[in-house]
Amino acid sequence: MNAFPSVPYTVNASILLTDRPILERAQAVREAGFDAAEYWWPFQEAVPSDADVADFERSVTSAGISLTGLNFFAGDMPGGERGLVSWVSRRKEFEDNIDVTVGIGERLGCRAFNALYGNRTDDVPAEQQDEVALENLAAAARAAARIDGVVLLEPVSGSEAYPLKTAADALAVIGKLQAEGIQNVKLLADFYHMAVNGDDVDSVIARHAAEFGHIQIADAPGRGEPGTGDLPLAQWIEASQRGGYSGRIGLEYKATGEDPFAWLPAEQRATATSN
Repeated sequence: MNAFPSVPYTVNASILLTDRPILERAQAVREAGFDAAEYWWPFQEAVPSDADVADFERSVTSAGISLTGLNFFAGDMPGGERGLVSWVSRRKEFEDNIDVTVGIGERLGCRAFNALYGNRTDDVPAEQQDEVALENLAAAARAAARIDGVVLLEPVSGSEAYPLKTAADALAVIGKLQAEGIQNVKLLADFYHMAVNGDDVDSVIARHAAEFGHIQIADAPGRGEPGTGDLPLAQWIEASQRGGYSGRIGLEYKATGEDPFAWLPAEQRATATSN
């Protein structure tokens, strides 16, 4: 495995450190030597109670780390749901979640919000689902713009019903939004999802690195930590930097060992850089 570059990393505290309750994971991130975390939606419902939101925010601030990314509510993820952006029947649920999500970001200094597109449903035509998705993404982007934030859109593997499988799929949606004047929806380049879906990751980096809104990594096969598979993750990170990407690298993998961060030297885990 190539040595990994010294870049600003951020730990996905929803898929990692799962031996700790969600409200203890920010502190675990700090104890592991990192200074930033990102989360999937950390609540059970689209609009949690004020007390639950306050508890989550306190867990981040008391740990002394930065929140660098937050997903919009994506439904029942353990049950196989992958977002509500395109779900016509749950449109109100997503709309109600927008201000809650962006509000957390505003208070904690987070400016990147991941919007999972959603699996195809059988109740309405795909064209209608895509229309609703564009409207929901535009609404989310307008809300994020109020705090100089961006909405992230990513290809996802593991669900045949999820329609955005390659960077080109996500970029096509982003292009439609740009044509409508929405400029703050960006590609989330998850190298794991792209690779296992058969995308040409090298080509995507060469053509679009400067446009990436965020990068996440895991190795393949298995979605484990770097070094457990055969993806050239260090090479891809370096190529992205050369191509103009200057943001953080999200660690979004399933730990296979006792120390989920053993692959990364302690001196590379924290950085004074803020993105």
